[in-house]
Amino acid sequence: MLARDASLAGLVILSVNHEEFHTYVQSRGAALLRVANQLTGNPSDAEDLLQTALTRTYLAWDRIRDRSSLDGYVRRAMVNINISWWRRRRLEEYPSESLPDVPAQQDTRHRYDELEQALDRLPTRQRTAIVLRYYEDMTEPEIARTLGISVGTVKSTVSRGMAKLRGDLVVPDPRERVN
Repeated sequence: MLARDASLAGLVILSVNHEEFHTYVQSRGAALLRVANQLTGNPSDAEDLLQTALTRTYLAWDRIRDRSSLDGYVRRAMVNINISWWRRRRLEEYPSESLPDVPAQQDTRHRYDELEQALDRLPTRQRTAIVLRYYEDMTEPEIARTLGISVGTVKSTVSRGMAKLRGDLVVPDPRERVN
């Protein structure tokens, strides 16, 4: 009877931990996916990286005492996993004797360097509001409280900043490419 009670207690703990982990992933998943995307530069690889890191986090859930440092734990796991994958890929790539005749076409949807430079050119308040809104996924009221401004000011600041970014980042028409 004692063994049965112990196994039931274990199931209750697993259920509580599962719910706590599920809640964490729902609340922080989008922000962690953005970090994974920045690490890999590829949305598919980012999803794989985040899934692997969250799997490792779930397996170590009982050993993580400080729940406030979960984001740091998952980010560190993503960095370590990404390095491991990079090392493994590096072994699969070999130099060739000649260069290809046709340069590889760069995917225009992934122009992160240009976006970072355009963000740097924005005024501080606009840049901060945009980063909080789109990188940290904060709501307008949360941004207003964080910056100590009104919600209307947040809306106009983000709107003006996005307009400047749109004007600064012109996406070339793919039909205009020279083959």
